[in-house]
Order: sequence, then C-alpha cells, then structure tokens
Amino acid sequence: MKTWPKVALADIAPLVRRPVEIHHDQAYPELGIRSFGRGTFHKLALSGADAGNKRLFRIEPGDLVFSNVFAWEGAIAVASSIDTGRFGSHRFMTCVVDPTRANATFLKLYLTTAPEGREQVLKASPGGAGRNRTLGVEKLGVIEIPLPPLAEQQSIVARIDALAEKTRQVEAHLDAAERDAEHLLALRFRDAIANAPLRAMAEVAPLIRRDVAIDLEASYTELGVRSFYKGTFHRRTVAGSEFTWQKMFRVEEGDLIFSNIMAWEQAIALAKSEDQGCVGNHRMLTCVADRTKAVPGFLAYYFRTEEGFAKVYAASPGTAARNRTLVATNLEAIRVPVPPLPVQQSFDRLQAEVAALRVQHAELRAANAALLPATLERVFAGGD
Repeated sequence: MKTWPKVALADIAPLVRRPVEIHHDQAYPELGIRSFGRGTFHKLALSGADAGNKRLFRIEPGDLVFSNVFAWEGAIAVASSIDTGRFGSHRFMTCVVDPTRANATFLKLYLTTAPEGREQVLKASPGGAGRNRTLGVEKLGVIEIPLPPLAEQQSIVARIDALAEKTRQVEAHLDAAERDAEHLLALRFRDAIANAPLRAMAEVAPLIRRDVAIDLEASYTELGVRSFYKGTFHRRTVAGSEFTWQKMFRVEEGDLIFSNIMAWEQAIALAKSEDQGCVGNHRMLTCVADRTKAVPGFLAYYFRTEEGFAKVYAASPGTAARNRTLVATNLEAIRVPVPPLPVQQSFDRLQAEVAALRVQHAELRAANAALLPATLERVFAGGD
C-alpha cells in the first residue's frame, strides 16, 4: 500500500439516515445492491399499504451504500443519478462522502477490491455462520481508509473507468463475433438440410447399450449430461462396489447422449474424447451414428434446432411440468434430416472451427476479466 495517510471512514463519509414517513396511498421504489462490487439494481416498488412496520430510508445520488448483511461479500455501491427517488430498508447504510476530501467511487473500490479493505469490512461484520454476518454501525465508522489527495483519487477512478470501458468493448466484440458465427452455422445448416430425406434415428443412429460387468474393486467414472445443451460432466469416480443395484453402460466418444428424464430440458450432448470409457446409468440413452450414413456432430446440431428439439420434447410424455421422460422407442422413431455424407462432414468441420473460436474467446475473456482486478490490486498495493 502506498504511504497515503489513513483516516476513519466516519471522518470523510459519515453515516446519514433519511427516514421516510410512509403513506398508504404511495409507492416506494426500492434499491438493491449486488455483491462483489457490481453496483445497484432496481427492485419493484413497495406499496405503502404493504409496508407494514418496515422502515424505509431515502437514498440520494453519490451516497456510498452498504448492505449490512452482505457488505462482507462486497455489496457496497455508489448510488448514481438513475437511482434518484429510490429507497432502502433499515438494512441499508448510507454514508455521505465529503466531496472536498474523498471520491465515493475511490472509497468503494478500496472497500471491495483491496485485500486490506475487504478484510476490514469482514472484521466489521461479525457473525456465527458462514453467510450470517452483519455489518455493525460503529465498526463501519472506524474502518481506516488510505486517502491520497483528492486529485489523485479522481485520476485513479478515471483510469479505472476507462479500463473498465475497454474491457466492456472487448466483451462486446467477442459477443458479436460469436453471434455472427452462430448465425453462419444456422444458415449453413438450413442449406444442408434443404430437401434432405428424413430417416428414423433407429436407421441412422440407433440406441446402443454397452453393458458393463462391474468389478467391485475397479474404479468407474460416472457421466452426467447438463441441461440447456451445456455438455457432459464427470459426476464422480468411485469403486465398483458403490454400484450396488444400478446397471451401468459404457460411453464412447461420439455417442449422442440423451438424459431420459431431462432431455425435455435440453440435456442432450455429444460424448467428448475425455468421456471415452466413462459409464452412465440406465437414464443415459446413447445413440451411435452409423458413420456410413450420418455424422454425430451433424445430428447433435439438429437436436439443438427448434425443429429437432420439438421432436425430442414430443417424445417425452409426462403429466407434470418437470416430470417428463424420453421414451427410448419414441427417440428411435424420431425422423432426422440426412443429407449426403460429404455435406454433413463439411458442416461438421465448420462446427469444429466455431468451437475452436469459442475456446480462443474463452481464453481472451479470462484474460480480459483478470485485467481490472489486477490493475486495482497494483493501485492499492503501490505498484501502479
């Protein structure tokens, strides 16, 4: 930390409460604070008639606002002009910053990003359970803030704001590139299946079960499928003795996997190379493409389209919203478009290129996300 003089928060941003007299015929739009220094958000208006004994306090732009139950998790924000006319409950602490001595955003950055600042907020929020911590009024006021000259605070905030804007621009650029790639895929797929014959899954990618003879002393990695097309995951690696009653089936790379109880929620995935040799229980339906007729990735994309998913949903009857089961015979009866193999292969290569692009973007996003925290750490550690 630079050798900036330290001052108590109460000396530069004292706690100020503005109680509101609640009228039954009025509405009071409330303010919320996101954790991890992510700013404010707007809640629905509370009717005065519904307020009961709830106390409300007016919040004004420029206030340094703390959630007393989540400040330890970075629920600290500076109210802006768009928060004008908002109210907070008794759990919101509003500190009014002396504009001749301190910059509210600088204070918020120190308290939410600097290790020393976060530690002080945590110590000022005692509690007996992991997430049951409450920021004390007196302890808030004695938190020490390293305070450079006002001009330097403003310069730091301006630099951080500019950097944050650049990181937002990078994210927007990556988002736009990925949207364009997805649009290209959709167009190419539309062209690929135009006038393509429809074939039953039983013909081009039948359901195949590979029974596993469980060795009680061997280890097995059980596979799961996430909803919303989010791929496979390894649930657990356990000894065979753990499978006391379940029948298990081997999964191989390229299998098109449907969770029979969650396929209606898009729990459909293509087995990856790292899934080779994993096992799935009876609820994992594995379809194996006949490589002389169909490309697994092409079929997987079809089930991500509106038309393809609608067929899976229709093949999953049920009586309750979340109680739908994909019937194996219904799955095999689904008719899928099967264009010539070279057309499918060409599309699958394009899918691979888009997937590689996403991997590159994920690395860029990680580096971009780390840039701002690293810069803030240097600022408050004196390495700026």
